[in-house]
Amino acid sequence: MSRETDKLSNTQIKNAKAREKAYKLFDGEGLYVEVTPKGAKYWRLKYRFGGKEKSLSFGVYYDNPNNVKHVSLKDARKKRDEAREQLHEGYDPAELRRKEKLAKAVGVGNSFAAVADEWYQRELPHWSKGHAVRVERFIKKYLNPSLGKRHIAEITPLELLQTLRKKESEGAVDTAHRVKQTAGLIFRFAVATGRAERDPSQDLKGALAKPVESHFSAILDKKELGVLLRAIDAYSGGIYVKTALQLTPLLFCRPGELRHMEWSELDLDKGLWEIPAEKMKMKLPHVVPLSDQALELIKEIKLIESKSKYVFPSPRDWRRPMSDNGVRTALRALGYSNDQITPHGFRSIARTLLDEELGYRVDWIEHQLAHAVKDTNGRAYNRTTHLNQRVEMMQAWADYLDSLK
Repeated sequence: MSRETDKLSNTQIKNAKAREKAYKLFDGEGLYVEVTPKGAKYWRLKYRFGGKEKSLSFGVYYDNPNNVKHVSLKDARKKRDEAREQLHEGYDPAELRRKEKLAKAVGVGNSFAAVADEWYQRELPHWSKGHAVRVERFIKKYLNPSLGKRHIAEITPLELLQTLRKKESEGAVDTAHRVKQTAGLIFRFAVATGRAERDPSQDLKGALAKPVESHFSAILDKKELGVLLRAIDAYSGGIYVKTALQLTPLLFCRPGELRHMEWSELDLDKGLWEIPAEKMKMKLPHVVPLSDQALELIKEIKLIESKSKYVFPSPRDWRRPMSDNGVRTALRALGYSNDQITPHGFRSIARTLLDEELGYRVDWIEHQLAHAVKDTNGRAYNRTTHLNQRVEMMQAWADYLDSLK
């Protein structure tokens, strides 16, 4: 609505020509058009706040309703009235605009998805490949769909709980707890970097159903274990899968470590497999002594011509290692269910029987399992700690497994 104080018309503004110096065409109540020496026309509002004269820009004049990037006379007057209303309420229009722009800019960088990605990229170098894939799935598949676009500081415990309950309702209670743990790490990262005040996952203790406690399936009965070992030796599948299957109980390393074994890591003369830190869960280099039985198996497949750097290459692509389901599928083919034995279960078998049957020191066993073992001074053992004793232990373990057959 036009006021008595309004002075300008579209015709006046259109016909305003460029001059040697910039000049102003006043409309009323502080609103004016500034015409530059190049002929551009900018809307400005002059006002006073806190005893100081200030100005606010409304954009470029252009009398074309189809051009959304430019501001018409009618729109400029509307913006002026809104600014004067803010002044009447005691707010500085320029400061409000600055905060609005900042909120929009910060909002994008401070969304849950943005903070989660920043945290993920920071932590990625410290994780194993398998762990990184799991965390990425938790974020992108379970958290981002409902929380990704939300400002991380505004997410409530109830919102997070509703997200977690989707997995819980599917019966994936353990996954829901793992996703909650991941979310908590992301929220705490946001707190540490000044983008949130607290971690809402802390308010959800007891809110989710308790996961059913389970361990990797393992066969500890010596007679049953002997039957399994004989079945493994009789496996009629591919040579790479069979050898990996036979080495699994002998080396009791993590399944991912075994299938990523490279020829360059093996010293067959010394009977050692040296795994670099980047491949290990704890990000520390690890040495696996190779028993005579393990060496014999590895030397047999070394006779096979292969261009792969991997000891157990994929049959589809020699540049990649064997599938993580290779050994597991072989166990299923032998008639063993997931409830009876898993590749990881051989670690539990070794942990128990080396202690209870063969009487080896627990710290030697734990170190060979590549667990986080520390000495009496709280220092982490290095890769060669108790190596001579572990060489003897691994050979005794291989001989013990042979006796069970």
